[in-house]
Amino acid sequence: MPDLWAQQRSDNLHAALPLAARVRPEAFSDVYGQDAVDMLRRIAERGHIGAVLLWGPPGTGKTTLARVLANHTNRQLVEANAATVGVAAIKDVLARSKASLEGGGPPIALFLDEIHRFNKAQQDVLLGDVERGVIDLIGATTENPWASCTKALVSRSVLIPLQPLDTEAIATIVRRAHAMDPMLKGTALLDDAVDVFAGRCGGDARRALNAVELAAGWAQAQADANAIDGEIALRAMGARTVAWDRDGDQHYAHASALIKSIRSSNVDAALHWLAVMLEGGEDPMFICRRLAISASEDVGLASPQAMQLAASALQIVRHIGMPEAEYPLAELTIYLATAPKSDSVTRAIHGARADVRDNGPADVPVALLPSRAPGGSAQGHGEGYVHAHIDPDAAWAMCDLGEGRRYFEPGTNGLEPTIVDRGHRPS
Repeated sequence: MPDLWAQQRSDNLHAALPLAARVRPEAFSDVYGQDAVDMLRRIAERGHIGAVLLWGPPGTGKTTLARVLANHTNRQLVEANAATVGVAAIKDVLARSKASLEGGGPPIALFLDEIHRFNKAQQDVLLGDVERGVIDLIGATTENPWASCTKALVSRSVLIPLQPLDTEAIATIVRRAHAMDPMLKGTALLDDAVDVFAGRCGGDARRALNAVELAAGWAQAQADANAIDGEIALRAMGARTVAWDRDGDQHYAHASALIKSIRSSNVDAALHWLAVMLEGGEDPMFICRRLAISASEDVGLASPQAMQLAASALQIVRHIGMPEAEYPLAELTIYLATAPKSDSVTRAIHGARADVRDNGPADVPVALLPSRAPGGSAQGHGEGYVHAHIDPDAAWAMCDLGEGRRYFEPGTNGLEPTIVDRGHRPS
């Protein structure tokens, strides 16, 4: 006789799961929007997982893909979060996997979520057994593994990047969940609601499905209708959010996009990336420091006022903070993007430093040595010095390092042409 009580307990546990867990795909064919599926399918077909690192933002299917991969390779999957599991637990799984192999079975597949939280010593515990095939490792991380994981672990792993899901994939996932979940039966899902879920979740399928479940509860509570429409979907989704990590790839990727848009004089693109960073909660002082660098690196002497504005913005942002700091940041961004551009300063200092590295520093001419230093006068320091206010040509020649050490080449944009005749040998 079947154990009806055990079945009831299983059904209750399943019902307690959130929608995203209840409708989690069990086959590669049900995973949408990730090109990585083809690579993982090929790994599954060979029957050997080895070491795989799934790298992508939240809600892009890392846990799902790990489970599907283990299922297709007939592996027992042991799931752990690297933030909470200890070395002793990992060693226990390694021992069990070795015992399985010795008994003629397959290795265990260990899924480590947030593997970037493992320190070097913890990651090193896995290396030997991963390399010998004692265990299959599937790691998941939201951070760049090249920066957050050890080089040894990365070199032994197949690195599979995952991207935020596009709106079409999210819409498919939402419709699939609505069709297959028995707890949503009888609740209509209108097209305008699907558009809201897909368009406002930021490529995060889990967030979209959580909102669907919340919206379904509200719709089922309505006396006059039982449908999830666009209005209910908007309430369930809440404000559109920007996924952000101040210490991760988002931080650097968007800063790069902002500066390169400024350099390209595309003011609207620059404002867009500035807005993304502000909405994501980026430190306004970090943004301001990047803009100050751009003021000298990209605008430079074509508009020297850029440095003054950057210095002022640094002070203002430091003292007033957000949200009002968005105004000086936007003003500086617009000024830098629309200002004439010159990289003569960048090229000059890079050239000078490269020359010093390659050829060593020049000897300081005797005439430029300080005569007032202890013993300086007795050693002839300062002899032959020519004051530039008296004889500019002779003073220039006194400091000349020779033709091989010319670094500064003025550009032709903005105010820079006015300094072409200054700084080089007077005519």
